[in-house]
This record gives sequence, C-alpha cells and structure tokens, in this order.
Amino acid sequence: MKLLENSSFEALSSRLCVETGESRILGRIESYSCKMAGDDKHMFKQFCQEGEPHVLEALSPPQSGSAASPSQLGKSGEDGENPLSDKVCRKTLFYLITTLNESFRPDYDFSAARAHEFSREPSINWVVNGVNSSLFSSVGEEFNSVGPELWNAIDQEIHLQSCDIYSYNPDLDSDPFGEEGSLWSFNYFFYNKKLKRIVFFTCRSVSVLSGYGRGCPDNELDMELEDEEEMDGFTEGGCPRALCV
Repeated sequence: MKLLENSSFEALSSRLCVETGESRILGRIESYSCKMAGDDKHMFKQFCQEGEPHVLEALSPPQSGSAASPSQLGKSGEDGENPLSDKVCRKTLFYLITTLNESFRPDYDFSAARAHEFSREPSINWVVNGVNSSLFSSVGEEFNSVGPELWNAIDQEIHLQSCDIYSYNPDLDSDPFGEEGSLWSFNYFFYNKKLKRIVFFTCRSVSVLSGYGRGCPDNELDMELEDEEEMDGFTEGGCPRALCV
C-alpha cells in the first residue's frame, strides 16, 4: 500500500482538527494505492497462509440494525463476494487491514484484526448522512462550509458511485480509540476496485481533558507558545531563574 499525495485531503484534514468547547475533533482523510510492493507481497503471502485470497469471510452487519443490507439495495457483490450475505474475500480484507496499519503506523498494529471487526456499509447516502450528523453535532454551523467540499474532494479521488464502503468497528479490547476520554469515532474505507485505490476517512472526538490530539496541526502553534512560556522561566543552563545564584 502506498500513501498517495493529495493536497485537498491534507487541507481538509487540517480543518477537521478543531477544538469545540469540551471536546476535540481529530479527523484525517488519506488515499492509498492497493498496488502491492515488495513488503506488501510478502505480508500478503503470510496472510494467505490462513486462507486462500478468494475465500469469503463473514463481516459484521452495519452498526445500526435499521440499515438495509447490500442485497436489499440491489448492490452486486465484487471480488466473488455474495451480495446475499455480509461477506468479504480475504484479498479485500488484507487491503483494509494494511490500510489501517499504514495510517496508524507506528502507534498501532492491526495485523491481528479479523473480518468480524469490519462491516460493509449499505449505501453512500447512509455513510454521508452518518458522518455529517456526527460532525455537525460536534462542530456546529462551521461544518456547513466544510461538508460539501469534503465529499466533493473524496468523490474526485475515488468516484463514490463506483465504491464499496467498509467500516472498522473493533471490540473494546482492540479499539485504538478506546482510550479514556474518547467520546466517539468512525473509520470508513471507500474502495474502488477498478482504480485499485482506497480512501480512508477516520475521525474521533475526545475530551479536551484527556490531552489527546495535541499533535494535531491546529494545536502545534499552541504547543510551541506553551513551550516558550515554560522556557521563559529558565536560563541557558536549564536552571530555573529563581534557583540560580
């Protein structure tokens, strides 16, 4: 998997890192090529030792029980997947897991993730409405100016109408967003088989009291200013001025 440069995604990711009173929103959008390089091929061979690439594995249903299944929406399966059930071939599962590893490297390792931790989303509108609802409820009116630009940029990169959309919904033990102070999160993969590309959209809300998200671009200046204020009380030797003689 290779991270593809996208200036629009970089700008949007910066705008999706905001502080809203009692919470901090940390959003990131990235595009990955599914073309396997040397290391990817080696990992794929290891992955396939547990099952052939086209073997189907069961996914979990979308998180809301009211969601329509792909079969109800008349969506045809790809990669040999059966539209009558929520299943995915192991090759696609490998792409999803590798995307997670690339995006969260080196903080987390998702190599042990299993198919039941992923879901296939019923429709583009379902995902768009869910994302917009989460972000609008957290950011407020400011999201109205970001939303259309956000989905237009994703569509230009991945052609949404040609995508299968998956989500990562791990259990509490393996959830990278399960730290104390985490309020909500989502992880969506927009997979275009013909383009051999995945757009990964991850976002979470954390309590400002937790201290997470200080490395977000919008917070770097604040951190630098705080560091300067702390250094104001020190001499070049590193000793507090009040203690120097």
